[in-house]
Amino acid sequence: MNENLFASFIAPTILGLPAAVLIILFPPLLIPTSKYLINNRLITTQQWLIKPTSKQMMTMHNTKGRTWSLMLVSLIIFIATTNLLGLLPHSFTPTTQLSMNLAMAIPLWAGAVIMGFRSKIKNALAHFLPQGTPTPLIPMLVIIETISLLIQPMALAVRLTANITAGHLLMHLIGSATLAMSTINLPSTLIIFTILILLTILEIAVALIQAYVFTLLVSLYLHDNT
Repeated sequence: MNENLFASFIAPTILGLPAAVLIILFPPLLIPTSKYLINNRLITTQQWLIKPTSKQMMTMHNTKGRTWSLMLVSLIIFIATTNLLGLLPHSFTPTTQLSMNLAMAIPLWAGAVIMGFRSKIKNALAHFLPQGTPTPLIPMLVIIETISLLIQPMALAVRLTANITAGHLLMHLIGSATLAMSTINLPSTLIIFTILILLTILEIAVALIQAYVFTLLVSLYLHDNT
């Protein structure tokens, strides 16, 4: 049993070289593509899942916002695949690293904000000062709105990191308890093992939901700036 609770979150190395880049590049290789006119069942199921998701995210956008559809669909597939692969035993989950999540959140957020300032600067600046604000409160509200804008990518990254990390820690603790109780009390072991199975099912749902929430919030930021 691993004594260090956070050992699974340490970035792995191969011959002293960081292997995180290879792990990040691995999930896209699992996405099937078809060169034939008639798709197989796997690709048909994949398209059946992607179409309603992309349609739901892109309905609110105008023509300029819909140019991001391919990027947003790729983002949700990448995060969901990475989260699901991280549930496998002895695997590393890149989305538990705040640095990686910030590397995804900051460029997407910055691209949406810059697009807003370029296309409709008046509406972008209007977000900093709500209509009807009393004159004495104007400086304070501008500061508050500026901070809330700058903290958006950090909130995106921290939300994804915290949810995935908490689930992995809970699974590790319950799995350790199951292993420790297996030599002491069999009925208690079966109960704890049942809880572990239910938690694993919950974590699969959380992995998919967090990918959707991350992408949806980026989509909302894009909608506010287009």
